[in-house]
Parts: sequence; C-alpha cells; structure tokens
Amino acid sequence: MPLFEVETTSHIMIAFAESEASARTFAQTNYPTEEILRVSQRPRDAWVISKNLLGLQADVDPCSTARECLANAAGDKLHAVRLYMHKTGSDLEQARKVVESNMSRGW
Repeated sequence: MPLFEVETTSHIMIAFAESEASARTFAQTNYPTEEILRVSQRPRDAWVISKNLLGLQADVDPCSTARECLANAAGDKLHAVRLYMHKTGSDLEQARKVVESNMSRGW
C-alpha cells in the first residue's frame, strides 16, 4: 500500500492509503476543520524529516545536548531549559520543546 504525505493548515500526516483520494479522506476524517494544502505519494516504507527545515544545525545533536542539560540539572526541567538555552543559543520555546521531548523518552 502506498505511503502518502498529507499537509493541512496545521498538520503534516504520513499515512498508508490505497490512493490519493483515500489519503485525502483520511485527513478530512481526522481533521475536518482543516484545509488540505498538499498531498504527495512517498516512496514505500520511507519517511524523511529534513533537519534543515526543523532548524537543526548539523554540528549540534539536540537530543544529546538536552539529555546532558537534564543530567546537569538533576532532572529539574526549568533549570535544564535554561542550560539548553545558554549552551545552544536557542529561544525559550525551542529549548522547552527539545528538553520536554527528551524527558518523555525516559529521562
């Protein structure tokens, strides 16, 4: 079954679907209030995320940096966010997202 990427006004979904029409139906069923901006068929069983589009620098591993900050902060999220901001130059929102996503992975 083909893999489709469906972009709406607020989400990007990756879904297996029989056709482009069924991929659109999937998006409309799950997010009925959102406009579908783009639907494209992806190579089978492959999903690629661009680090550049996410704003990740090639020389910085945000996950290991966040885990290091969490360790140095003894698990204190606010302190870890401050450490991450200082170490990477990230803004508050970006630092919070990276630290929290690493906390959810079992820190």
